[in-house]
Amino acid sequence: MLSQWMLALGLMLVLEGLLPFAMPTAWRTAFRKITDMSDGQIRFVALIAIVGGMALVFAFLPEA
Repeated sequence: MLSQWMLALGLMLVLEGLLPFAMPTAWRTAFRKITDMSDGQIRFVALIAIVGGMALVFAFLPEA
């Protein structure tokens, strides 16, 4: 079980690093726009990401 969590964490870190590595200027611009958003807007975007991620996990979760 721990190895699956570490695999998921490693994959997340790879995916998180792709955009700043491939397009640092676009990433910096997007990051600046995010810092200008209100807390409510950031929370809404985070909620959408959480729900989307959970939907993907449950859609592709192998049956026990």
